Amino acid sequence: MKKRYLFLCVATLVVGIAACSKKTAGGATSSKDIVTPAGQKKFIDPANFNTSVRPQDDFFEYANGTWIKNTPIPATESRWGSFNELIEFNQKALKAICEESAANPGAKGSINQKVGDLYALGMDSAAIEKAGIAPLKPYLDRIDNLKNYKDLLAYIIEEYAKGQGPLFGFFGGLDAKNSEAFVPQIGAGGINLPDRDYYLKDDERMKKVRSTYESHIFNVFRLMGDSETKAKAAVADIMRMETAYAKARLSRVELRDPDKRYNKMTIADLEKICPQMQWSELISAVVKGAKVDYVVASQPNFLKEVNNQLKNATLEDWKTYLRWNTVKGALPVLGSAFVAEGFRMQQALTGAKEMQPRWKRVSGLVDNLLGEALGQLYVEKHFKPEAKARMVELVGNLLKVYEKRINGLDWMSAETKTKALAKLSTFVRKIGYPDKWQDYTPLSIDRSKSYLDNIMAAQRFAFNDNISRIGKPVDKTRWGMTPPTVNAYYNPTQNEIVFPAGILQFPFFDNAADDAVNYGGIGAVIGHEISHGFDDQGRKFDLNGNLKEWWTEDDAKKFMARADMVVDQFNNYKVLDTVRVNGKLTLGENIADLGGLAVAYEAFKTYSPQAKGSQKIDGFTPEQRFFLSWAQVWRAKYRDEELANRILTDPHSPGKFRCNGPLTNMPEFYEVFGVKEGDKMYRPSKIRIW
Repeated sequence: MKKRYLFLCVATLVVGIAACSKKTAGGATSSKDIVTPAGQKKFIDPANFNTSVRPQDDFFEYANGTWIKNTPIPATESRWGSFNELIEFNQKALKAICEESAANPGAKGSINQKVGDLYALGMDSAAIEKAGIAPLKPYLDRIDNLKNYKDLLAYIIEEYAKGQGPLFGFFGGLDAKNSEAFVPQIGAGGINLPDRDYYLKDDERMKKVRSTYESHIFNVFRLMGDSETKAKAAVADIMRMETAYAKARLSRVELRDPDKRYNKMTIADLEKICPQMQWSELISAVVKGAKVDYVVASQPNFLKEVNNQLKNATLEDWKTYLRWNTVKGALPVLGSAFVAEGFRMQQALTGAKEMQPRWKRVSGLVDNLLGEALGQLYVEKHFKPEAKARMVELVGNLLKVYEKRINGLDWMSAETKTKALAKLSTFVRKIGYPDKWQDYTPLSIDRSKSYLDNIMAAQRFAFNDNISRIGKPVDKTRWGMTPPTVNAYYNPTQNEIVFPAGILQFPFFDNAADDAVNYGGIGAVIGHEISHGFDDQGRKFDLNGNLKEWWTEDDAKKFMARADMVVDQFNNYKVLDTVRVNGKLTLGENIADLGGLAVAYEAFKTYSPQAKGSQKIDGFTPEQRFFLSWAQVWRAKYRDEELANRILTDPHSPGKFRCNGPLTNMPEFYEVFGVKEGDKMYRPSKIRIW
């Protein structure tokens, strides 16, 4: 599941009724219809519909077409939709909290003080502009003073000890095959464009992005004071090294396979594939005394390329590469010339026309660095206990229906069903915010220091907090998202479903909304996250969160045959010109949408009193409102650059296909909206997995 949300419009009721009465089952209105009083929120608003399109032909366009036509993408955004509208609401809520904390920070060391002071530092554009690149100079001087290969390795080790490693990710995480162990993990890095294909493909879009990236590198080095000749040489050195790293990385589709990502290695193993790196010294410096028997590396071939670069690239090449990575990461928090240059590169990737206002950039950074401090203040104001109580009920209902559906599968053996039900019964449910908040006591945010220095301090705190957990009992109370986040997730290694407070608002959820709207919104999200436990990746983890084969061989084959049908379906959706959805990259999310929507609908029909009757609201039956709620959740439009980038990098299909794709496989949708053979939403062969 990933980001979105909020809206409301004035409805012209007759428009939606006319379309439904002609083309949908049970669409005619009657004197018994409940009509939303003027001035009240319409949870399903026909003013957003495009009634010139039949719901049987394109449900997404029918439910959202007028909104799509009449709603411009804000100049600061690359995408705009229901999720973005809710994100906008939450950003304004965070802004108010940050401003209040900045004005009244309270006691030194309190979360108010830390949130307020970091926000105030970020909003002080005059001080940041006056400082220029000076706050970054000590970090750059450290690189400039490297004299030999020994100095280079010492620098790399020192940076990893601070959590600023320039080559590969080094962090603590659960061992996928032993979820009770928190161990060092090594991930691939090396590149600054969003994906390896930006370096390796030669279509016109990739060439254009690469050209912009090269000019971006040149401009940044010039801003740092380098001569034109030196800046040109830097471009060549950086592109050579980053392209080599890109070639050594797995593709995004390959990285979806948890078996390919799991490579257990001893220090001796690491020294065999990357002997140029001083692994014993590096690991000892990072973990600070914890016993390390092994690490888990996601991409060993990438480490081989690191070895190749350490062996063959010159010291000057390395200094250029390290300078680039240092300044590239700091661009958003330096002076206006650096920020503007960073945005220019972002424009090439996303198509955004204007930079987001400073308050959004700064409050977003505060949320990223002090998420549970800011989150505590957020939930006090914006998350009510009754919302959590209703979510607990919804989650319970969805899990009961999932249990029933597993029992009713005609393609799964009794042996695998027993294990699937055992896994389902152990799902951990986290709703709203953590039961135990992160302790920020060791972190000092100091207004007398620069914005950059405080950011670096917060990053080191987060890194040290993560590394300190290596070798200790797993803390299962931890969250992977901050409470204001408009998102949700399933974590396979802890077998948990997590719903932050940020997403528990309209259009996903509203305590004042009817059940049809809530089940079609947050209910489908709940079902989606449950389904991730049984998608093509999640199904490989057992009830304890261990990467382990627990299916019979025959059941696994039957599952994959159905999964391949989902791949084929989404491969056929055209996005831009000849660009299509990548069915393999998006498979897990598409399976989760397919299962989540079906389970949510059955839960609605089973447990909601509203579904037991036929009373309409604004001319729509409860069943119609359920599906219309689903459609409005995925309401979104994209700039071409952003859409092309998402097709390459995002495991989620674009909103239109997330809406329509699952519906074409649901007989219940066909019945409610009268879909028949010959209609464009009709599929002769329907896919059901869960």
